[in-house]
Amino acid sequence: MAWRVLALPPLPEEALRNLLGPLGERVEVSVPARRDRDALLSALPEAEIVVGDWSGGLALDAEAVLAAPRLAFVQQPSVGVDGHDLGALAAAGVPLANAAGVSAIAVAEWCFAAALALSRRLLDADAAVRAGGWPQLDLGPRELYGSRVGIVGFGPIGEACARMFAGHGCEVSYWTRRPREVPYAYRELEALVAGSDVLVTVIALSEETRGLIDPSRMPAGSLLVNAARGGVVDQAALLSALESGHLGGAALDVFETEPPPPGDPLRDSARVLLSPHVAGVTPQSTGRLVRCVLDNLRAAVEGRPVANVLNGVEPVVRRRPGGGRT
Repeated sequence: MAWRVLALPPLPEEALRNLLGPLGERVEVSVPARRDRDALLSALPEAEIVVGDWSGGLALDAEAVLAAPRLAFVQQPSVGVDGHDLGALAAAGVPLANAAGVSAIAVAEWCFAAALALSRRLLDADAAVRAGGWPQLDLGPRELYGSRVGIVGFGPIGEACARMFAGHGCEVSYWTRRPREVPYAYRELEALVAGSDVLVTVIALSEETRGLIDPSRMPAGSLLVNAARGGVVDQAALLSALESGHLGGAALDVFETEPPPPGDPLRDSARVLLSPHVAGVTPQSTGRLVRCVLDNLRAAVEGRPVANVLNGVEPVVRRRPGGGRT
């Protein structure tokens, strides 16, 4: 009996079917009639498996979970699971899995490259030379080597960041809610923020982590690199620290509103390196993402445990009564 899969990524239905390959014989794929909430709610009653929307436009809140009585598994094709109600899914006995680790190298490379660009003032140097300048004595670059680097969040991305910065001779320490047995120093968050020349945030956004980082508490002249979510950093404090010159610079791949609206002061700050939420987007990470999603879908329909379940539900997917279609 084919499993009914509702696919929410913003891709053509035919492209989604092609990605499934041989697994397509075991599942019946559909997409919402439109990319809006009403169409999602209309499509959910028949869905047994939902492949989430990596763009964040469509997600399963408590009302959506109630609209899906046959739902047995949710696979989010990204690391972040913003918008999904993990508690409602857990209460319904529905495991939700993400794609942990697939973008770790890509995001860590972006964080390292961004920190290096800020330290060496690469963008300022480029702009000055293009404008006819030659600011050899005025630029004020500094070496990243030997800097105190603090990493907020220590999942696969944080660990990859630690390896890269440590390999460059930086003094790496970290904070996470559950300390790990790793060859890097654990520090309490307040001490980490106050004692880092470069602070890298790669922690998931939740109600506990919203506004977690106050840049005004960082050392004068330090650098902030945010590849987590915009809401993890207090944006008002960030703007104030940049405008006052307290921060030496910031690199942002994520924002509270994406894209930043016209007139957002971050767009006009010369101290900020801006990136359109692409730190984890490489051909290599995309390949790992596709393999991760397909492996979990295959495990789900074959009755094997799925990987990376986040909401505490048993990882063996069980079909609900009335599900399937011959």
